[in-house]
Amino acid sequence: MALSVPGYSPSFKRPPEIVRLRRRRSRSQKAAASSPLELREPTPRRAALAAGLLLRPFPAAAGRIGGPTAARRNPFARLDNRLRVAAEASDGLPRGQPEAPSSFSDTNQVNDMLWEETLSERTTATELSQASHTSFSELDTPFSENTELPVDWSIKTRLLVTSSQPFTWADHLKAQEEAQGLVQHCRAIEVTLPQSIKDPKLSTELRCAFQQSLIYWLHPALSWLPLFPRIGADRKMAGKTIPWSNDETLQHILMSDWSVSFTSLYNLLKTKLCPYFYVCTYQFTVLFRAAGFAGSNVITALISPTTRGLREAMKNEGIEFSLPLIEENDQKKKAHGTSMGLEEEQAISDEDEEESFSWLEEMGVQDKIKKPDIHSIKLRKEKHEVQMDHRPESVVLVKGINTFTLLNFLINCKSLVATSGAQAGLPPTLLSPVAFRGATMQMLKARSINVKTQALSGYKDQFSMEITGPIMPHALHSMTMLLKSSQSGSFSAGLYPHEPTAVFNIRLPLDKEVVHKELTNCGLHPKTLEQLSQIPLLGKSSLRKVEMNDYMCNWRS
Repeated sequence: MALSVPGYSPSFKRPPEIVRLRRRRSRSQKAAASSPLELREPTPRRAALAAGLLLRPFPAAAGRIGGPTAARRNPFARLDNRLRVAAEASDGLPRGQPEAPSSFSDTNQVNDMLWEETLSERTTATELSQASHTSFSELDTPFSENTELPVDWSIKTRLLVTSSQPFTWADHLKAQEEAQGLVQHCRAIEVTLPQSIKDPKLSTELRCAFQQSLIYWLHPALSWLPLFPRIGADRKMAGKTIPWSNDETLQHILMSDWSVSFTSLYNLLKTKLCPYFYVCTYQFTVLFRAAGFAGSNVITALISPTTRGLREAMKNEGIEFSLPLIEENDQKKKAHGTSMGLEEEQAISDEDEEESFSWLEEMGVQDKIKKPDIHSIKLRKEKHEVQMDHRPESVVLVKGINTFTLLNFLINCKSLVATSGAQAGLPPTLLSPVAFRGATMQMLKARSINVKTQALSGYKDQFSMEITGPIMPHALHSMTMLLKSSQSGSFSAGLYPHEPTAVFNIRLPLDKEVVHKELTNCGLHPKTLEQLSQIPLLGKSSLRKVEMNDYMCNWRS
C-alpha cells in the first residue's frame, strides 16, 4: 500500500507541486522582464555604470532572467583583444567568415575567432558566397588601382578566382589541346589573346594557353611525397614510405643527382636562359634571379629565413652578403637620430663590462664573485642576431660572383638535409619555370566550382576556379592575362602565399644601368618578362587580394 502523501500522484500523472513551482517561476520571470534594465543589473555593475565606467556586455544576466539566450563568454579569452583580432582578420589571409547577427555579436565574435580554424577544402563554398559581398572599401590597408599588377616574387600555394561568368573553358581539355599546350611551353611559343573572347569554351587558343600556364619543372620528383612547401611539411610526410632514411648509399645517390640538377639550373641562370628558380629546404628558401631583375645588373640570391649559425657558416666560407632590412632600419634610425650604430653599441657595452670587472679588482673581491664565462659574454653580444632568427628581418642578400660560392656552399652543406624526421635524407626541392637537367614536368591542379550565393532578388550563380600547387610569379601573371580575356576584364581572386617567401619582395639597392634585352630568350612571355623586370614595391608583404573591373586592377597586400 502506498502511503498517502500530500501532493503525491500515482504514476506521476498529475504532479501538482511541480506545476505550482513552474507557475511561480514563470510569474517571477515575467515580473523581472517588465522591470527596468538598470534594476536587473547586479548591484556592483549598477554602481559602476552610475560612475560612468564603460563595461563589457554581461550575457549571463540575460540568460538567467528570461531574456534572449546568449552564448556564454569564453573565460580564457583576453579582455583587450577586440581591436587586435579585428585587425588580424582584416590583414590576414582572405577568408570568407560568415557574420551572424546577434545582440552580443561583438563579444561572441571575438571569442569565436580565437578558436576558429578553417580548412581550404571545406570552406571553398563559404569563401565564394562571401567574396561577392567583400569590397576594397571595407579593408583597412590601402589598395592601388592600375592596369597591371605589381611584381610579386613570393610563391603562392593556392589561387581562388571568382567571377560572374563560368569557367567551362578550363574543364576537360581535349587530347589535342593538351598536347598543343605542352608543345607551346617547351618551345616557348608566345600566345597573344584578344582583349575579350566572346565564347571562351570554344576557343582552342585559350584552352591551349591555359594548359601552357599550368606547367612547371621540379626536382626531385616523388609522386607519393608532397615536395612543396618543405618548411613545416613533417606532418604531411609523416607515415609516408621513405626508403632512403637509413640507406646512406641511396642518400648519396639522391644528393649527387640533386647537385647535377642544381648546377644545371645555375648555368642556365648565368647564361640568361632561365629567369629565376627556387631552392626549398626544410629550414629556408633561396630565390636565385638572373641579372636584369629587381633593378640589379648581376645575379642575386635571397635567403629567408636564416639563423645566426647559417650566417656564421656563410662567413666562414668567404661568402659576402648583406642584411637589407637591418641596414634599411639602421639608416632610418640614423636619419632620425634616435639610436647609435651597431658597432658603437657593442663598443659601449664592452667598456661597461671592463669597468665593472676593474671595480671588482679594486675592491679585492674579484675571486669571490663568479664572472660570466666567454660563451655567455659572446651570446650577450650577439643577442640582436639571435632575436631576428627565423623572422623576415633575417633575409640575406648575396650578389654577383658570391652567388657561385653560395652554390658550392649549398652543395657541400651537411645541414641542408634533415638527419631525422619525415624529411630525413631528402634533398631540397628545386622549382623552375623552364626545363633543366634531371627535372620533371609537373602541372598545377585546377578545378572549377559553381555555387549559389544570396542576392537581393534571391540566389544567383557564382562561378569559381581553384588552382593549387607552387604558383610561381610567371604563372600568376600568365593566369591574370588569361582571366582578363576570358572573363571580359571582370573577376576577383584570393591569393594564398607561402609566408617565408613574402619577404622576397623587398627593394634592393638599385644599379645605375640595368639591361633587359638579353632576357628575351629566357622562356617567358614578353609581357610577363616586362612585369617581372619591375622594381619590387610590396616590401615584406605579398599580394593577398586582386579584383578587376572593366580591365582595371585593384589589389591589396
